[in-house]
Amino acid sequence: MAVREVLKMGDPLLLQVAEPVAEFGTPQLDALLKDMFDTMDDYDGAGLAAPQIGVSKRVVIFGVEANPRYPDAEHVPMTVLINPEISANSPEMESGWEGCLSVPGMRGMVDRYSHISYRGFDAVGNPVEREVQGFHARVVQHECDHLDGILYPSRIKDMRYFGFEDVLFPELSVPKE
Repeated sequence: MAVREVLKMGDPLLLQVAEPVAEFGTPQLDALLKDMFDTMDDYDGAGLAAPQIGVSKRVVIFGVEANPRYPDAEHVPMTVLINPEISANSPEMESGWEGCLSVPGMRGMVDRYSHISYRGFDAVGNPVEREVQGFHARVVQHECDHLDGILYPSRIKDMRYFGFEDVLFPELSVPKE
C-alpha cells in the first residue's frame, strides 16, 4: 500500500483518545494495517499506533526481530492488536530507555510495568490474549499509550534522562555522510 507520514509531537491528533474499531475484516481496516506495517518497516519502528499516521482508531501493531533502533531488544512477535486492554500482573515497575517515531531522534527513561497481560482482537476479530514481560511488555504499553493521547515524554520522571539519541548513545549513531 503506502508508507505514511508519521505525525510528530505537537500535532493535536496525537493528544486525542482514539475511537474503538467497530468492524473487523473490512477493506478499510486491511488497508490501514498494510499502511501501518509499511510505515513501521520504513521507519525501523518496533511498533506503531494508528493515531501516529493520522487515523484516530484503537489499532496498534508491533514486532521486533532485528531492529537497528533497538539492537539489544528481545524478539517480539509481529502482532496486530485492535481495541486493546492491558492489565498489570504485578506492581513491579522497570525503568528503560524509550524512543518514538513521533518524537524522532530522542530517547527518554520511562518506568513501565514489567509484567502485563493484554487482550484485544486481530484484523478479522479473533481474540488475541497474551501474558508478557520485559521489552515486549514495554512496547505494548508504549503503543497503547498512543491510543489514549499519551506520548512517552510525559511519563519521564527525571528530565536529566531525556535527550537526543546521538548525544546519549554516540556508539549507536550512524556517521553522517
